[in-house]
Amino acid sequence: MTFRLKRRAAPRAWTVPRKGTKWVKRPGPGPHAQDQSIPLLLVLRDLRHLVASAREARLLLRAGVVRVDGKVAKDLDRGLGLMDTLSFAAPLNAHFRVVKNRRGKLVLVAIPAAEATVKLGRVRFKHAVRAGRIEVTLHDGRNLLVAANSPYRVGDSLKLEVPGQKVVEHLPLASGALAYVAGGTHVGELARVERVEVRNSSQPNLVHFKEGFSTVKEYVFVVGQAAPEVTIAEGVDR
Repeated sequence: MTFRLKRRAAPRAWTVPRKGTKWVKRPGPGPHAQDQSIPLLLVLRDLRHLVASAREARLLLRAGVVRVDGKVAKDLDRGLGLMDTLSFAAPLNAHFRVVKNRRGKLVLVAIPAAEATVKLGRVRFKHAVRAGRIEVTLHDGRNLLVAANSPYRVGDSLKLEVPGQKVVEHLPLASGALAYVAGGTHVGELARVERVEVRNSSQPNLVHFKEGFSTVKEYVFVVGQAAPEVTIAEGVDR
């Protein structure tokens, strides 16, 4: 299996120049889709400019100073996607969250050290399993076993402790919720939910916002009530 990708075919969400070397690193199989994640190597070398080559990046990982969602990173192919946290131990002592800017590009936003221990996950699927329990799958591939009477619904967000998966807070997709738009024309914007329109057809459900626009439900990521629970953009803290 090759993990190379032609640079001109790189996903639009990547913040890498279209011109340069012919090949670029392809993200390995992981929690995020290829077009919605960027390999750790490109983040270290091309976004943060911490290393000049893949060899230097491997040495950095072997030193154990790079953590993704609280776990020591060991694979340069690991794709970083929406809401993932990236931390660097001493002497760098820096922490970042992966979000999308207004152009739909995956970017890193600096966050406080305490915030690197939590992340938000959007509920994508929910189904019954053994012993009368319910399993919910989040947007980053995490699976959580919850009680049958759990209030979590598809479209809701969960605030988790990382690297553990303890649910700290439940953020339902409901009227008045503060949401982050992760796709479409209004990507990267924060908006207040007005109502959710359920369509009894093959067309996707819509979420209407008080700001006067709407988008498909799949693009809506609830991030808080009065204010975002985590840092979403520079100058927009929780």
